[in-house]
Formats: sequence, structure tokens, C-alpha cells
Amino acid sequence: MNQLRFGWLICILLVLPLHSQNAETTRSQDWRVYGGNPDATHYSPLEQINRSNVKQLELAWSYDTGETGGLQTSPIEIGGVLYAISPSQKVLAVDAANGKLKWKFDSGIVGTQPARGLAYWASADNQDRRIIVGVMNFVYELNAETGKPIPTFGTDGRIDLREGLGRDVATGFIALTSPAVVYKDLFIVGGRLPETLPALPGDIRAYDVHTGKQRWIFHTIPHPGEFGYNTWPKDAWQKSGGVNNWTGMTLDQKTGIVYVPTGSAAFDFYGGDRIGDDLFANCELALNAETGQRIWHFQGVHHDIWDRDFPSPPVLVTVKKDGKAINAVAQTSKQGFVFLFDRANGSPLYPLETKKYPASDLKGEVAATEQSLPTKPAPYARQRLTEDMLTNRTPEAHQWALEQFRTYRSEGQFIPLSTKQNTIIFPGFDGGAEWGGPAYDPETGILYVNSNEMAWAVELAENKADPQSGKGIYQSQCTICHRDDMKGSPPLFPSLVGVRDRMTQDQIKERVQKGKGRMPAFPNLTPDEVNALVLFVSEGENKEISGKPVQPQMGYRFSGYTRFLESERYPAIAPPWGTLNAINLNTGDYEWKIPIGEYPELADQGMKNTGSENYGGPIVTAGGLIFIGATNYDKKFRVFDKSTGDLLWETTLPFSGNATPITYEVDGKQYVVIAAGGGKDTKSPSGGVYVAFALKSAQ
Repeated sequence: MNQLRFGWLICILLVLPLHSQNAETTRSQDWRVYGGNPDATHYSPLEQINRSNVKQLELAWSYDTGETGGLQTSPIEIGGVLYAISPSQKVLAVDAANGKLKWKFDSGIVGTQPARGLAYWASADNQDRRIIVGVMNFVYELNAETGKPIPTFGTDGRIDLREGLGRDVATGFIALTSPAVVYKDLFIVGGRLPETLPALPGDIRAYDVHTGKQRWIFHTIPHPGEFGYNTWPKDAWQKSGGVNNWTGMTLDQKTGIVYVPTGSAAFDFYGGDRIGDDLFANCELALNAETGQRIWHFQGVHHDIWDRDFPSPPVLVTVKKDGKAINAVAQTSKQGFVFLFDRANGSPLYPLETKKYPASDLKGEVAATEQSLPTKPAPYARQRLTEDMLTNRTPEAHQWALEQFRTYRSEGQFIPLSTKQNTIIFPGFDGGAEWGGPAYDPETGILYVNSNEMAWAVELAENKADPQSGKGIYQSQCTICHRDDMKGSPPLFPSLVGVRDRMTQDQIKERVQKGKGRMPAFPNLTPDEVNALVLFVSEGENKEISGKPVQPQMGYRFSGYTRFLESERYPAIAPPWGTLNAINLNTGDYEWKIPIGEYPELADQGMKNTGSENYGGPIVTAGGLIFIGATNYDKKFRVFDKSTGDLLWETTLPFSGNATPITYEVDGKQYVVIAAGGGKDTKSPSGGVYVAFALKSAQ
């Protein structure tokens, strides 16, 4: 079912002014915006580094933050200064030509969430230049020259994103993991939220650059009288949460339309308390950047119970179709599809196929009867796991995988989870595509998408424990990541088995209260609830607590993310386990597809080019090149020929480059920089190093 909605579109397009991100002229040699440019294409017109000389790349400089914890940041570079973030979310300015520190801002807050980028604003006369950056739930504005907070912005240079959402600030958690987009004298933000209840609503908000005052808000869980209100229970706007833009958004500078992909509603995997399609969850939203008014939307998943949110900022592209050039927006998905829409009205450029899907067997759950997916381009990730796709790494591994697989339900997309047996989610919860986003070459119309291919086996369990006990709290808040048995799914979700031998009870308590990495904080839990939870996790003691629970217990819980791994912890499916794809958007056809990444120990045994899990996207340049790190295990930074997919150059980073690189030119020399921090492979240490490459001598 094509859920397109239109709202006063013609009037809005007539009154929207032409504008630029700010009055300062954008220079093609800079990388001034997250994604490279406001269109989020990850494209650079620089060509000093090209196919003929890329083998001459060498280390130009590196800047070590001196911190551990990993990096996912794509920095920005303006006028010879590179602005970046450390693993603990200190803000840095370094000389883009030599990596020497110019200033560092320490808010005094130890950031525990991913921080993927920064934003920049300048006044018309270029005398007032600001860096806009999120540090957990705060947004700071810093003087770009000095790193000092702007005293007239908010309160002492910052605003608190917990405020203005209509919920209790003290118990709410939100973190700005992706940077704001800037429109005139506004910046627009979303935020990361918990995936269990209670959770704040994921409203999209615009703030005045000068004062920090909120200028508009778009309710992603509609309030009474607003469009979409009837797709939820009547009190959902007061109780439900999520439906947030955690991955970033993209602004069309010519029309003033901001395109906003939204996430799932909480709780991710059971929606008995949110019966209905749940607009505007899992949507591509087109909003008037001046007012926040909805222009159109498309809902990619109705009543999502699979965590199938759109995972990356959309890309503004121009598609040549039937002799016409169409301004379009391209959105990648975790399922492995590219959705293409006309930017003005949301019409899909390629037909959508609507299918009916089975009902849920859970009490109180009403799964959507229909879902739609594009007929073209073909998916860049395999869609249904079958016996002939299982690993053949060794006969023993294959036999183990086969026996396990035969106990699972594997029927493709949109099969409701059950308490009766494990359901295969393929591609898995981390894609398909992920937050790094694709790169688009405007010269050729080709979109480059890196993709994961990992199967997960998951099920739900009925909640029967007392909700006001350590076990009940663990089941409602923690099993979604750490599983009922506390074994987790390393490296993404660590095991809690034996946690008392690695952490003190005070350290566990601090982790619950502040979060770290993928784990959000839980300010909603009272001190007694935190103590009971810590006792249960560390000692197995199921202490009961008096009083009413903060959040009513859901009927079911997610029993834990469980990756389908064979006995030696490699993927239980046949390679490729990660790919890089070149898709011609004008035709919907693939130009090429290659595996990306490998496991060094398997490569030493002759099992090369398996592909691996990868996080962080590619960039593409006029020099004919694709630069990408991303791979989890081999720490490689690679350069491919954008026309053929041939590997032209590679090097080993100090840590895995789980981030999107950037490229820029200073004093006639082109540099390529990537954040190397690792952190997704628990077998290897993590860090926080920015690494820059350039030619041995500029050509």
C-alpha cells in the first residue's frame, strides 16, 4: 500500500525561498557539511588523487585523541581547519594540513553515546562563525576560532534537548548522535532514544541559531487533532516513545525542504499498546524547514515490530528517466532496498510491490496485513535464508548450522516474531545498509552502498516475573540487548555472565545510569530499582521493591539479539558477509557488486574476500575513486575504482575505521581523513585516532 500523504504542497513550493546554508560561499575544496555537502552525496569534485596516482598515497599526519572507546565521527573541514570529536565527546579543532591541535573544548560531560558529526554556521559577513555540536542531551554552540561557548546561546552556550518534549526531564534520555542540519538562522535536530519503554517522543525540532530558542516542533507521535493521530491509540502521544530521527537528515537548499527518516516506535518488537499503523514511525518525512509543516510522507513499514527503521540520511539525486531529469531523494534501508521518491511530492520513481503477510500469534498484537517494497533496484542484500545458503567453512560448521537452522522459522521479510520458535531476521538488525550512508556520483548517476549480511535468530518471551523485582526490571529493560541468559551477542552486545568479576557494583550502577556506546542511560529507574537490577545482574539476587513501577510491564519481552553464528563464532551463512554495491539509479541496474572486508585469520587459511560486518560509509570523488574503511575486523582503509570496483590501494589503520571518511584540499594539496577507533570487535582494543593521507608529492 503506497502511503503517500500531501499537505498544501503547491502553496508551500510557491512561497519557499531560494537560500544557501549560510551566506558564506561554499568552496569545493572544503568538506563543510556532514555528508560532504547539503545533498549528503558524500561526493567531492577533487581529483588530484586519482586512478593514476592513488598508489602513491601515504600517511600525511595523524592526531591521537589519547582516548579509548572508538570513533564513528565524520569530521568537517572549513578553511584549513578540521573539526572533530573525541571518543568521550570533547570537541577538537586541528590544522587540516598537519594535524596540530588548535583548540579543544571539554564540556565536563563524559559522553557515552556515539557522536557521528558536527555542524557549522556563519553570519552573512562571516564574522560570526559557529560549530554546533551535540554532547549527550546538550547542544553546544562554540566559537569556531576559539572553541569557547557562545554565551548568548541558550544557557551559557548550550540547550538541553530533554526540555520541550512534554515529558519528565529528570527521567528522560535523549542524545544527539547525528549532527544538526542548518537552514538560514535555524538548526534542526532529532536524537537517539531508548528502544524500550519508557521513552521520550522523537519530535523533530528547529532552534534559533542565535538564541537557542525553539522555533518549531513536529510531533512524530501526533497529538489530538493532528494528521496521523488516528493511526495510534488515543493516549499514545502521552505514553508512547521513539519515532525519532537518530540517523540525521538532509536539506534541499533550493526548495527549503528537509527530508527526515524516522525510527521505530518503542517498544521495538511488540506493539500491543500501539495498535495501528503508527504514523510517523518508519517514515520518510518531507518538512518545510522554515515552519516544520509536513509536505509529504511515505511510511516504509506499517506498525513496525522488527526494528526496520530507515538507517541513514537520505541522498538528494537527479535521476534521468523517460528522457526527463527528476530531482529525487534516495533512501537506503536495513532490509537492503533503495527507495527513490520524487522530492516534490513523494511519488516513487520505481513501482512498489505490496504483499500480504501473516498475522501475529501474540495476545494483544495486531500486525499490519500489508507491506510494500520497491520492485527496482533489486535488493543489495539477500532476502530469505535457506538451507543452501549456510556456511561451508568446514563440514562440521555446516552440519552444526544446518541442525540449528532446521529449528528456526525463516520465511523472509515481515514475519511476526513468536514465542514458539526463533524467527530468522535476514538481513539482520544492523542491515543491509546502516548509518554510514551511501555515496552518490552526480557525474554518472551511480549510488554506492555498503551492506551487511548477517542473520539473526530471535524470539519473544512472555513476561511473568514481578515487574517490581530485579529480574522483572532486567527483563523489561535489558534482555533486548543482553538476552534472558545474559550472554548477549558479542561484540555488539556484550555478555553479562561473570560481570561481577569485571566490574564492581558501583561501576555497573554508573553504566546503568549513564549508558555507554549502544547502551542508553536509564534515568527513568529509581535508585531502588537500579539497586535491585544491579543485585540481579551481579549476584543473581531477585530483590523485590515496594511501590508502583515507573512503567507498566509489557506483555512480552524480546529475549535478546542473537546473531546466527556457527560453533567458532563466524557467521553461520555462506559469504559474502559484507558487500559494496554500485547501483545505476537511472536504470535501477547494478554496475558491480563486490565483497568488502575479511577476517585476517581466515584469510591466512586461504578463505579471502569473505566480506565482513561494516559500519561507516564510502565517499566518491571526481578522481574516479571510492574511499571506504568501515570493516570491523581487518582494520583496512581501501580505495576502489568507482567504474569497476577494482581494488587500487589499501592500508592498515591503527584501529578499525568505523566511520565515513572525508576529503578536502589545503594549499593545493588534497587530503583524505578517516576516524579510526574500532570498538566493535571486542577481541581488539579500541582507541580514537584521526588519520590523514595525501600523495607523496602533489601532482
